[in-house]
Amino acid sequence: MKAKLGMSPIAWWNDDLPELSDDVSLEECLRQSRTAGFTGMEQGRRFPGSPEEMLPILRTADVTLCGGWFSGTLVDEELAANKDRIAPMIALFKAVNAPCIVYGEVGRSIQGDRSRPLATKPRLSDDEMKAYARRLTAFGEWCAEQGMPLSYHHHMAAVVETEPELDAFMKNSGEGIPLLLDAGHLAFAGGDVLRAIDNHHARINHVHVKDIRRPVVDGLDRTKQSFLDAVALGAFTVPGDGSLDFGAIVKRFADYGYEGWFVVEAEQDPRKAPPAKMAEVGHAELMRVMTAAGYTVETEGFPKG
Repeated sequence: MKAKLGMSPIAWWNDDLPELSDDVSLEECLRQSRTAGFTGMEQGRRFPGSPEEMLPILRTADVTLCGGWFSGTLVDEELAANKDRIAPMIALFKAVNAPCIVYGEVGRSIQGDRSRPLATKPRLSDDEMKAYARRLTAFGEWCAEQGMPLSYHHHMAAVVETEPELDAFMKNSGEGIPLLLDAGHLAFAGGDVLRAIDNHHARINHVHVKDIRRPVVDGLDRTKQSFLDAVALGAFTVPGDGSLDFGAIVKRFADYGYEGWFVVEAEQDPRKAPPAKMAEVGHAELMRVMTAAGYTVETEGFPKG
């Protein structure tokens, strides 16, 4: 079985908490992650918006674009508005041969609002969840028809956060909307990562290997502290520096024959957790557990020739 290892630039630049950003260029960010061993990088705010600009940067850094976040609003808005907004991203991602676009729901979400405690997250009724899941399925099918699959990202402080919410979304949606399984977000929400893989492995097409610091997560007052407060306190980190058993998690993916990207997404204070060092720690741990699980990790970055 083959796997690829990527990173998210959120370890270097945090869009929601600018104070948790390292003052490094895109080129330096890519260099640091590639030096650590990663062959892919998800899109971040410092990436150029055209393939003519992006491809030479990726080629020079010897990395590929392994995904990127789209802020979806289908919980409240119709398909047409989201189609219009995602169309340029589809064109860009196709041109640079990215594997998927990560769909993150921001409608009603409090993930970017530091004044809103975790306990006030939005919740959908059964009927709302059914209608939402149907819209996401239709949207995912349309994106795939345009040549770019989606990957649905369950997320803290959003409408699909908990394991029961994820189960309900998956039950009421169809194969047209694949799943991004994020170990850190699910564990933060109190879910069982291995059980979620068991239940939804057939739809998983992208994986975020985000770790959590359990003492930080368990110490939160969710009636007073927000998602961004948790991030600032160090709730997230890379595999090998946190509390999750990625040996068991990666082995479970291997048991189901998952092949594809495992992406380290670990937003934290770069002054306390230097991104280059964290990249090395995360890569070393993933190589250890992936080798044990029987994976061959691909080492090619930007395609030669």
